[in-house]
Amino acid sequence: MKLAIASTLLSTAAAFAPSATTKTSTALNVGFDRPSDALPFASAPDTLDGSLPGDAGFDPVGFSTAGWAKIFASDSGDAMTDLQWLREAEITHGRIAQLAAVGFIWPSVFGTFPGNEWSGVDAYSYVNPVEALQNAPGPAFTQILLAAIFIEFKRVQIIKEEGSSRIPGDIKLGQTGWNPFGLSYTEEEYFEKQVQEIKHCRLAMLGATGLWLQANISGTDIASQLGAALTSPDYYTKAGYFLPEGI
Repeated sequence: MKLAIASTLLSTAAAFAPSATTKTSTALNVGFDRPSDALPFASAPDTLDGSLPGDAGFDPVGFSTAGWAKIFASDSGDAMTDLQWLREAEITHGRIAQLAAVGFIWPSVFGTFPGNEWSGVDAYSYVNPVEALQNAPGPAFTQILLAAIFIEFKRVQIIKEEGSSRIPGDIKLGQTGWNPFGLSYTEEEYFEKQVQEIKHCRLAMLGATGLWLQANISGTDIASQLGAALTSPDYYTKAGYFLPEGI
């Protein structure tokens, strides 16, 4: 399970894909006219018109006005738009972060997976993901790298085939492709699922960053940190509860 941490840094996960938007601009001087829902005291560039799932008008730097699509333009001239490339990056990183958050929590709560039999080293008993990543054997990293290359290769193929008509983040799993669970949402329900996913992605990116920093600083796993926070401090066990009753 510890290797899942490294896998999340190299691969993408499948989820509900966000809808595409046709509004884009490559000019850096686009006006900031729309009031921002995320920052009430600021304005959003007109490239963010509210049609994109999860668009709250948060772009104080103006990234959505840059010409990202020109960097990845294809000979066919049917490349994704600027805003589509930004959403592609956001949702891909968010999915990786969601897997990373699970990889931080799972080992310390549910235990580790076997694997020392073939590795010859005690590489899979570390509940701190940082230590697990540092002690993972070379063959495991090779396996992760090959899997990530395959996933990214398939994703690039889809981008080249569909161009600007592609829904950012769609790797043909779920309602738009292989659908083992028989998902069939209405247009309104599908949009709401897209909003839910992008919110989870953004929260996971913040959460995974915090988990990584905390693991580096503390040197312990998540369960140990939470367990210590829920125990009584030493002064309480030695001196008793000295505050007035009811406090």
